[in-house]
Formats: sequence, structure tokens, C-alpha cells
Amino acid sequence: MGRLEGKVALVTGGGTGIGRATSLLFAEEGADVAVNYSRSRSEAEETVSKIEKLGRKGLAICADVSDDAAVRDMIDTVVKTLGRLDILVNNAGITKFVPLDDLEGLTDENWERILAVNVKGTFYCSRAAIPRLRENGGGQIVNVASIAGITGYGSSIAYCASKAAVSCMTKSMAASQAPDIRVNAVAPGAVQTRWVVGWEEFMEKHREATPLKRLATPEDVAASIFGLVISDFVTGQILVVDGGRINV
Repeated sequence: MGRLEGKVALVTGGGTGIGRATSLLFAEEGADVAVNYSRSRSEAEETVSKIEKLGRKGLAICADVSDDAAVRDMIDTVVKTLGRLDILVNNAGITKFVPLDDLEGLTDENWERILAVNVKGTFYCSRAAIPRLRENGGGQIVNVASIAGITGYGSSIAYCASKAAVSCMTKSMAASQAPDIRVNAVAPGAVQTRWVVGWEEFMEKHREATPLKRLATPEDVAASIFGLVISDFVTGQILVVDGGRINV
């Protein structure tokens, strides 16, 4: 029997990368999984197909996490379709690659969209999910932050700021929603996903700076998310998943 037997999870941005790896690991551990997507419909449906092949129920559900009404409808649909909600993984996120010294290159539109998805989206999904988690006596929320929110080095200043906000929000929600709901975050370093295609030199630099001498895979991050979900006495923590990187 898996350690998530009888549980239902919602993974935002669950069709690809870290979201897909997390969805599949949860299914392997016995959970039914709702896979949220905004644009990656075919990838989300493929992830659901893999979940079902593992003997679990899956649901692909479209919603822009920066739209509060759409998020509330999504949470209601998940509970109606899968029966309950126990775990929320706020993984959906976006970025814009703008060099940190190119201040004029970071437009208002960049700022607004990055903060809307990464910060407001995390808040909206958590706010809508919390009453549903409490219906079952509590639950877990795991936010996907980033090492960029700690070091200040990343794809853009807006992205770094958004992930710092996610880490801060994690601590605020952990304190305010305890003891029945635990809220934690993972802060990955460079991860081998489709986001970094075309940034091979950037990725090689990060690999060389990592004592483990490799880059994280989506499965590495998923394992850390799962570890936080099953750790009953851990809340308000930001787990760095960067292979012990010693510089930026």
C-alpha cells in the first residue's frame, strides 16, 4: 500500500516537468491526482493517462491560476470529481529571461504577469483549497519556490522577487493555518526542464558549481515535495534542492 493511499492531490502546472514528476510519484504512492494546466493540454492529458496506467484516478483540468474565479471553480470540480482534496502542490509558474543588469528590459507587462501567476496564483489556489482540506481534518500544501528567491540570481529580477514572495507566503500561511494544515516549500536550483532549452551554457555553469556534479531532474524535486508531504512534524520550511551548490 502506498503512503498516499486514499488521498487526492491537485498539482498545478502538472502536465510537464516538476509537476508531471510529482503527479506520477503521488500516483505511485496511491493518490488520485488532478493535473492542472493552462496551455499544455496534451501534456496534461498524457500525464493523466500515465496516472491511470498506475491504477489511480486522474483528472486534467484547465485553469489560469492567476484568475481567482477560475481557481475556485477548479477546486470545486476536483472535489466533485475525485471526492475530496488532501494535498495541494502550487507548481504553476512562469518567467521571462531578462539579464539582471537590463533594468529597462524588464517591462511592466513582465512584472504583472510573473507576479500574477507566481505570487497571486499561489495565494489564490491556497485560499480556495484550504476550506476543502479542512473538510478532511487538514492537509498539506507544498509551494514550488526557487533558489532564485534566496540568492537573488535567476532568470530575471521579477522572477527572483516572485519566488522570494512565495517563500515568505509559505511561512505566513504555515503559521496562520496550523495545526491542521501544514505548508512548506521547495526551492530548486537549476532543473533539467523545457524552461532551460537554449541555455546550455547557463546550465553547465550551474552543474560545475554543484558538488554533486549534476543538475537536478524533475524527479529529484518531486521526491523532495513528497518528503515534505509525508513529514508530519515539518511546516513553514523552505527546502533547498540544489545539490549543495557553492556559488551562483
